[in-house]
Amino acid sequence: MKIFFFFFSLLVYSLSFSSSIARGPLHSSLPSGIRNRSRISYSDSVRRQLFQDKPSKLSDERAKGYMTNSDLEKAVKEFGRRCSNISRIYSIGKSVLGVPLWVIEISDKPGEEEPEPAFKFIGNVHGDEPVGRELLLRLANWICDNYIKDSLARLIVENIHLHILPSMNPDGYLLRSRGNANNIDLNRDFPDQFFPLNNDINARQPETRAVMNWLREIQFAASASLHGGALVANYPWDGTEDKRRNYYACPDDDTFRFMASIYSRSHHNMSLSKEFPGGITNGAFWYPIYGGMQDWNYIHAGCFELTLEISENKWPNANELPTLWEYNKMSLLNLAASLVKTGIHGRIFSSDSGMPLPGSVMIKGINYTVKAGRGFADYHRLLAPGERYEVMATMPGYRPKTTRISLEEAAMTLDFILDPEVTTKGSLRSINDCRCESKCGLEVFWRVHSEVYFILIVVSVFLCFLLKRKLKVNILNHRQLPRRSVQV
Repeated sequence: MKIFFFFFSLLVYSLSFSSSIARGPLHSSLPSGIRNRSRISYSDSVRRQLFQDKPSKLSDERAKGYMTNSDLEKAVKEFGRRCSNISRIYSIGKSVLGVPLWVIEISDKPGEEEPEPAFKFIGNVHGDEPVGRELLLRLANWICDNYIKDSLARLIVENIHLHILPSMNPDGYLLRSRGNANNIDLNRDFPDQFFPLNNDINARQPETRAVMNWLREIQFAASASLHGGALVANYPWDGTEDKRRNYYACPDDDTFRFMASIYSRSHHNMSLSKEFPGGITNGAFWYPIYGGMQDWNYIHAGCFELTLEISENKWPNANELPTLWEYNKMSLLNLAASLVKTGIHGRIFSSDSGMPLPGSVMIKGINYTVKAGRGFADYHRLLAPGERYEVMATMPGYRPKTTRISLEEAAMTLDFILDPEVTTKGSLRSINDCRCESKCGLEVFWRVHSEVYFILIVVSVFLCFLLKRKLKVNILNHRQLPRRSVQV
């Protein structure tokens, strides 16, 4: 009987061992049709144990000298400990295999809401393009080491909330593949403006959903994703309505060309490209793609995003990384800093209470709307300098206000004070609607007896005076860069 139990136990162990072996390597060749994470049955802990540190069958000598996913996680957390006074570490979700998508936020007030713009860098969108994840860690560490003594680093820390996602696709990096663990190209997985190929939210990859949810939580003004295989700064649109290759400009084409040129001209040799004049290109003119992250950011999240091809070799030898960092360092810094060094920035207020209004800002002749923040009602509108613009601020329930500006090289602060509009036909305007004009009393109190008329005018003028003083205090309370300031 003992011999029987011995052989029975040995058989059970053998079957269990064979099963565990099969569930590991075979998972690295998932069919491309699998698009939903729920169809993979491994728990998060098992996924990470099996796949995060073990090289796949496709691994080769290319990965030597690059950070593994474990190395990257350790580096991010170590950065958070070393630079805790100007940073915050958080995750926006997990990959198919359960690897956290870590983000570094850099700011003098990380995690706090301020009337400041937010910028994000995303690396390693394609698993076989790992240079971006390496350079973004170097960028974070350089800012931490230099922000006290370097004016550009200090400008970024004190005036921008910079968010860095080193790797959007850690599973693809592990598998040495372009797509994720489901063999899906993440830069073709976003909803598209021309074709409904990615409209099924249940079929969307977890990495894609994580980025989309991220932009619902944080209002980014600008962004860039880092890729490899060419040397060029790419801007919208990425696709065309007829799928043909031609220049397809978005409403902010001039602004995007300006942003792309900032990166290209700051680079060691990108602007010298013979293939791409000036080192920049319209995406659709290069080659059309659909379901890309860049266009989705601009259309649905109010975020001006570039696609940066930063290395002609997708996976160069690791000893080239220091050189690539030096070639791209000033480009990365200048692009992020341009968010507050150019364009128009300001807040929208109510004239009757001085409270911030989460309204919208539009430019005449440009079919695009930038929304002000919900908390401080701050807006950050990127524009190409050297032009004259007609700017309009709107808010439901308030009269729109328009002004003309001449935007020079430096950024401009442009605050708007909106007046409430009459809500019902024939209703009387309130005293607080008064703009302190001489005819205000006649418009509001035209039915009042003449003996009371004079007293009410005096009271209304006095109240308007007090509200104007309160409003000026509210406006001056928010911090802003030294720049030309206009109040409308």
